[in-house]
Amino acid sequence: MVESIARVRHIRVTAQKARRVVNLIRGKQAHEALGILKFAPQGASDPVYKLVASAIANARVKADAANEFLDEQDLFISQAFVDEGTTLKRFQARAQGRAFQIKKRTSHITVVLATPEEGTK
Repeated sequence: MVESIARVRHIRVTAQKARRVVNLIRGKQAHEALGILKFAPQGASDPVYKLVASAIANARVKADAANEFLDEQDLFISQAFVDEGTTLKRFQARAQGRAFQIKKRTSHITVVLATPEEGTK
């Protein structure tokens, strides 16, 4: 069984919006997930698309290093989750010398690809 992990950290999208996209692909085949992400209208779908493509490449490299056979059609998304990253705090000037706080949120996205167990095939 080949398992590969890909992470992106401090991506400038809120965790709530990224979770909407990640929930679309959790548990699906890797190439099917790429097709879904390519046509998803959400803004967070582009970084998640690149992340899944990177995880596929990581699985290929890991299988070559271990001298194992890897069929990329077998890869599926076994885990995918989004955590909150650091929040950039900015201020916007308002009337009469006041200032309003603007929070620019970031997130950390993790995708784990795996091949099915030999007994489940």
